[in-house]
Amino acid sequence: MKARVVIPLLGLMLVLSGCYAATVDTGRPPSSTVIKKTFAASWIYGLIPPKTIETAATCPNGVSRVETQHSFVNQVVGMLTLGIYTPIQIVVTCASATETGMNESEFDIVLPPGASGEQVQAAFVRAADQAIRTGQPVYVRTNDALEGTHEQVN
Repeated sequence: MKARVVIPLLGLMLVLSGCYAATVDTGRPPSSTVIKKTFAASWIYGLIPPKTIETAATCPNGVSRVETQHSFVNQVVGMLTLGIYTPIQIVVTCASATETGMNESEFDIVLPPGASGEQVQAAFVRAADQAIRTGQPVYVRTNDALEGTHEQVN
């Protein structure tokens, strides 16, 4: 009698243990640099998500694709811990440098020290137009005491 109950339950568990996956594609061309975490710790059936993966140092050109997946092994671990610890696999593909034919300085607009309101407004209008035309971020910088401060226009 027990075999009649256990075998269908095992079959049901096997059928329902499909791999959950989600992919976010930014549309940027991928590079060969990949960041992979096979057991990113999430808790209580994923209600508490894993820590954010810092990609700025590894992906200087941004991110091309992010893939999350509860693999079969991740799900087995989740079942063994009764859903308290539910690991997830995360794969981040870095973006490659885009070739626009423009050098980096063409994406920077530098305001002179003590720029007037009209100059600031004109710089941001020019930055917005350039960002729309090229599809790339344009930075407006000042050479005042706040050296190195950037504002990005997308």
